[in-house]
Order: sequence, then C-alpha cells, then structure tokens
Amino acid sequence: PAFGLFIFTIARDPLRIIILIAGAFFWLVSLLLSSLIWFIAVKASDPQDERLQKGLLIFGVMFSVLLQEAFRFLYYKLLRKAIEGLVALSEDGCSPISIQQMAYVAGVGFGLMSGAFSMINLLADALGPGTVGIHGDSQLYFLTSAFMTMVLIFLHTFWGILFFHGCEHRRWWEIAAVVIMHLTVSGSSFCNPLYVGSLVPSYLLMAAAATWAYLLSGGSAQNLRRFLLCKC
Repeated sequence: PAFGLFIFTIARDPLRIIILIAGAFFWLVSLLLSSLIWFIAVKASDPQDERLQKGLLIFGVMFSVLLQEAFRFLYYKLLRKAIEGLVALSEDGCSPISIQQMAYVAGVGFGLMSGAFSMINLLADALGPGTVGIHGDSQLYFLTSAFMTMVLIFLHTFWGILFFHGCEHRRWWEIAAVVIMHLTVSGSSFCNPLYVGSLVPSYLLMAAAATWAYLLSGGSAQNLRRFLLCKC
C-alpha cells in the first residue's frame, strides 16, 4: 500500500517525480555519510568488546536519524529556492506546485528510499543461511519487518509535511517533535525480537502524525466524512 502513494499521487506529474527522486537522493546521501562514520568507528574500536559494539550501534542509529533530519532541512531550503525560481519564470507569477505539495512529495521520496533499503536488507536475510526460528527465535521476523517497512514509509511522508510546515512558519517545536518521533521509532527497534515493543509504538505514532499532518494540510472532520461517504 505504501508504494501506491507514488502510483496514485505522483507518477503522472513530471515535476513531482523530479522532487521525489531528489528527496530520495538526499536520504541516500545521509545514509551514506552516517554509515561511513559508523564503519570508521567500528573499525577503530575493539571488535571483541560486545558492550562497546552495541553502544556504537546505538550511536550509529541515533546519528543516522539526526543526519536524515538535517538533510531534510537542507532539502527544504533547496525547494524554497526552487519555488522562488519557478515563480520568477512563470507568466502569472505563481508556482506550479505549492510548498505543501512539495513537502508531501519530498516525504514520499524519503520514505520510498528508506523502504527500498529495508526491503533489500530483508531479502538479503532471506537468502540464508538457516531458517527463521530454527533456534527458538520468533518466526514472525519477515512479517513484522514488512509491517515496519510500511510504517516507516508512511511516517517519513507525514514527517515531511510536519517538518516543512514547521520550517515555513518558524515553529521549531514542530521540527523538534519530528526529530523526537523519528528517534523514538528508530530506538524502539532495539526492543526486537520483542516485536510488539517496536510495532505498537510505531503505529501509534503513525496515527498521531497522520492526524497532525492532515489537520496542518487544511483537513477537517467534515472533509474526511465527505470523502469516506464518496460525496463531492
């Protein structure tokens, strides 16, 4: 369902596709830099010290989250400049795409690239060796990983809307809320293999972020009711 966001809302608009690809590239660069720093830290440390290695893993995850949000801010600044250029080139003095639409598309770009890498890691684990649950571990690894990938794609979409709105209106607490939610979801993964400890908080945060993003985008309970009842 998450990849349907691209098919139904972005695929027909060339400008949105460009914004989405650029957003995916920004996320990819942030992952590359955070992975490089974590790799250097691991190589420079004692591989036999399990406590240290776990600490470095936690540091790598938290640093990756902060770097992703930093690149989200850089992408917002870039798109803000792009809007100014589009307005200057247009005949009517209006941009062909609003900052709210850019926020949505950029969020989908971040989410799709994040989901793609999650799927690649999942498929790599599926190649083996061994069988899931053979040593008494949970056999729900692949199922829960798929649900976690989906929620991350949706969350990145909603976070993009919230983050851009916070930047646009100088509401820094909204930006801080996005960072905190991102840290919480990423940190909950350390509860695995107790998957309830990661999936339940993530889906609750997704529901809260979705509602918040919907209201910030101009949505209302009446509009939602009319949509569900298929009324124009």
